[in-house]
Amino acid sequence: MGIQPETRTSTAPARAGGLFYGWVLVIVLGITQTITWGILYYGFTVYLPVLEADRGWTRGQQSGAFSIAMLLSGLFAAPVGRWLDDRGPRVLMTAGSVAATLLLLALSQVTTLVEYYVVWALIGIIMSAVLYEPAFAVVTAWFERQRTKALTAVTLMAGFASTIFMPIEAWLIELQGWRGSLVTLAAFLAVTTILPHALLLRRRPEDLGLHVDGDPPTTAVESLRAVSTKRPPVSVSAAIREPAFRWLAVAFSLSTVVNIAVGVHLVAYLQDRAFEPTLAATATGMVGAMQVAGRIILSLLGDRARPLVTSAIVLAIQPLSIAVLLLVPGAVGVFAFIVLFGTMKGALTLIRPSLVVELYGRARYATMAGALAAFVIGATALAPISAGAAYDLMHSYDPLFWAFVLLSAIPVGAVLLARR
Repeated sequence: MGIQPETRTSTAPARAGGLFYGWVLVIVLGITQTITWGILYYGFTVYLPVLEADRGWTRGQQSGAFSIAMLLSGLFAAPVGRWLDDRGPRVLMTAGSVAATLLLLALSQVTTLVEYYVVWALIGIIMSAVLYEPAFAVVTAWFERQRTKALTAVTLMAGFASTIFMPIEAWLIELQGWRGSLVTLAAFLAVTTILPHALLLRRRPEDLGLHVDGDPPTTAVESLRAVSTKRPPVSVSAAIREPAFRWLAVAFSLSTVVNIAVGVHLVAYLQDRAFEPTLAATATGMVGAMQVAGRIILSLLGDRARPLVTSAIVLAIQPLSIAVLLLVPGAVGVFAFIVLFGTMKGALTLIRPSLVVELYGRARYATMAGALAAFVIGATALAPISAGAAYDLMHSYDPLFWAFVLLSAIPVGAVLLARR
């Protein structure tokens, strides 16, 4: 017998103290996303120079494992999206959190580069089931008018993931060594994510006898009819044939290539510029704090600006921030980069789901977002290994970062062409 879609149960109340249950899910996902991103994703950057020193694996070799993880995360994004639309998030995200815990424990025991690659490949698959894509699918199913506010709330909390966890990871490595620190992080991930996902996640408000945004029945029906008229559902195959989808894929693929490559190698880059390891990790973690500022600014703008224009402005900040890092010397340049890059990165997280809903509607959001993520993440899978290999070849990040300045200018024009 196949797995059935999640239906209404009595284990979760429709309202908690008068609060619409959708907001309960926002709080839960904000917390679990912060922890999962901080440990599963941002931890790689902190461990990169540590494993180079301890195991002798170069940055290029290690980055190859992360690239494979990103590639597999992209390949699994589309089937994960279909699962979410058909069956909901609870089983998927709970199983993903269990698997992530076990894989962190496995990572703590690797002794060869092959083992390291195998574990990271499996982590990449799990990333597609526990990071932003499924979380955004939950929010989109529970909110319409208040979607931007709900997405902002989740990403505001998760925006502190690197700020909180990268310094902690660096401290744990100094205290316990890299193997012991991974065991500690695995235990913390298990305690804080598995049960919340299992007990609290729900597919859609109708499963609890509620309506989107917590509206009364009449208002909810009228709202959904208006949305359906404005944005009729479209199939993935039809969307891929449209220029708008392809321009979106180009814009977000290139911007994410730069985003990931810079983020993965920033700690190592700052250490090469004579920053102490803990200070470099802390400075990199501050990018997460500035993501919060970017999301607040974007939420304050609301619907005042056209989504495509807002997207182009945000994307234009990326090449500017990297140029500042390269041209302005010392701590001033690093601080200015953190402010600009973090603000851009935070706003970019919200722009993608908003554009998908704006262009293709709510009905099959997870499937459509998964299809776009497959293109984006698949295209960006080579970013970490390419950056690492370039460093191994040139023993300097500067030429590569200048190439990123040019590359990240292309998405500005591409997103303006994504019109249906």
